[in-house]
Amino acid sequence: MNKSLLLILVSVCLAVAGQILLKIGMTQVGVIGGSSVVNWRETLLKIIVVPQVWLGLLLYVISAISWLVVLSRVDLSFAYPFAALGYALVVLVSWVYLKESISLLRWLGVLIICVGVIFIAKS
Repeated sequence: MNKSLLLILVSVCLAVAGQILLKIGMTQVGVIGGSSVVNWRETLLKIIVVPQVWLGLLLYVISAISWLVVLSRVDLSFAYPFAALGYALVVLVSWVYLKESISLLRWLGVLIICVGVIFIAKS
């Protein structure tokens, strides 16, 4: 079970890293609004030339593959709640790396998620 738990955490961390890279990449692209949808080719071109978007997507694919390995080893009812750690880690990494402002209420939500995952891990 320890190898499976490690693989779960690796998969979640890869997904989080993918999200952060996608955010960094899309920040470079800029806000996508109504005119961006009308000029979808131009918008798509702006997106596909950003390396962080590609790397973020690649990490997502690797995360999905590792998740498939996890699902082949453990019960879904055990593994899937660990995916919630991704929400907590995204908040933490966004605060530290992206310098996002995180409210006390959001931190409380992160704490509740983490406590829930601990309960499931011990079950």
